Amino acid sequence: MTANDTGPAGQAAATTLYLVRHGQTVWHAENRYAGISDIGLTGTGREQARRLAEWASGAEIDAVWSSPLSRTRATAAPAASALGLPVTVDGDLVELDFGTAEGHVLAELPPAEVAAFRADPVAGAFPGGEHPVKAAARGIGALRRIAHRHEGERVLVVTHNTLLRLMLCELLGIPASRYRAVFPKVGNCAVTELRMSGDGTALMSYNIPL
Repeated sequence: MTANDTGPAGQAAATTLYLVRHGQTVWHAENRYAGISDIGLTGTGREQARRLAEWASGAEIDAVWSSPLSRTRATAAPAASALGLPVTVDGDLVELDFGTAEGHVLAELPPAEVAAFRADPVAGAFPGGEHPVKAAARGIGALRRIAHRHEGERVLVVTHNTLLRLMLCELLGIPASRYRAVFPKVGNCAVTELRMSGDGTALMSYNIPL
């Protein structure tokens, strides 16, 4: 069933969601935890956003949504402009708050905290941050609202690395504590395609580079 197909009588048409991590940021090279910190794109990130706009122009996109942080809005803006569409912002698409890890690399954090995080990034989440399972729930709530609003359409959703992986785990029935192992990387501006209809979700492709 394609995004514009209708299902059996009484069943909602599937919405295609193209989930995209924002472009490269100025903290990317050092692998600093950006989280909810509002960090801008690099020149490379802006070029990635331009390539995303080229891809979106040929993907029959009907709507563009974004997290409220500047790195996601700057990534979404060229695509929205090319399509003649607004960028609709949803605060529930924002990245996980990493608490004490915000703005740091792992080498700068207490070794015991790092060991706990590596062993189980949910039970050992960094102090002061958002609980990863709660983050997944709010993000999925946003995706379901978007899918309902754009039933049967194709939607570009620009969001964040950790939130995207947590949402995939929850939607696919994978323990959240496995998100770093099962989905070890999301490339900047790589595309992950989901089909959502009612409570059902299908993962069509993951982390496809442009």
